[in-house]
Amino acid sequence: MSILVRNETVEDLNQVREVLIQAFDNREDEALLVERIRRAPEFVPELSIIAQSSDGEIIGHLLISEALVIEGDKQHTVLVLAPLAVKPSHQKSGVGTLLMEEGLRRSHELGYAAVMLIGHPSYYPRFGFKPGRVYGLELKQYDVPDDVFMVCELNGLNGVTGELRYPESFEGV
Repeated sequence: MSILVRNETVEDLNQVREVLIQAFDNREDEALLVERIRRAPEFVPELSIIAQSSDGEIIGHLLISEALVIEGDKQHTVLVLAPLAVKPSHQKSGVGTLLMEEGLRRSHELGYAAVMLIGHPSYYPRFGFKPGRVYGLELKQYDVPDDVFMVCELNGLNGVTGELRYPESFEGV
């Protein structure tokens, strides 16, 4: 099966919602998160990406949006990845990899320093993610183990250290 990776369009929203619900145990949390991010100033339309099968079915979605690293009185704009979703019927078939590679490529081309995430420490390192502490970055906003807060450096952090702060659209996650 051939897979097309492309930007999400307005026509895709209902199918994307279904992908998110199915991928996350039939819960709406991630679908609601994506809807909030789309309405937020941190939304980057070029980084809302879908995977579509040759029959036109949307089988995966990746969303990367802006966030801030706070260092004293300085603020640095970075990216956060959430969520990455693939329909259960298409998981472990390379769809997530295609979405990740395209999302990171676009993020790099847009000139962002890094993409950060909270995710499985056995999955994301294959894409260049390392624990945030390696870069002098921390996440206090959510109580997660150190090894699940990860960073993929794209265009150089150039000494950016401090605390990642997810935007308001992530509240309640």
